[in-house]
Amino acid sequence: METWDFIRDQGLNYHLGCALKYIVRAGYKDSKEQDLKKAIHYLENELLHSHQSPKSSGGIPVSILFGDGEESEVNTEGTD
Repeated sequence: METWDFIRDQGLNYHLGCALKYIVRAGYKDSKEQDLKKAIHYLENELLHSHQSPKSSGGIPVSILFGDGEESEVNTEGTD
């Protein structure tokens, strides 16, 4: 199973999906240490923002961005 299929099947949000991606590929593409540090970065960011509900995040529904019918949101606050 592809990592992105697993992320989608499990309904993981952006931060958790990115963390999983870096954990799975640790040591295969870049250095293992660099990949694990990136995973930790995304997990720390998830912890920092885990108190916000997805519907109040001010994000744009993924279906609008990608047309895939997903109901989850992508946080676009702070982007230009």
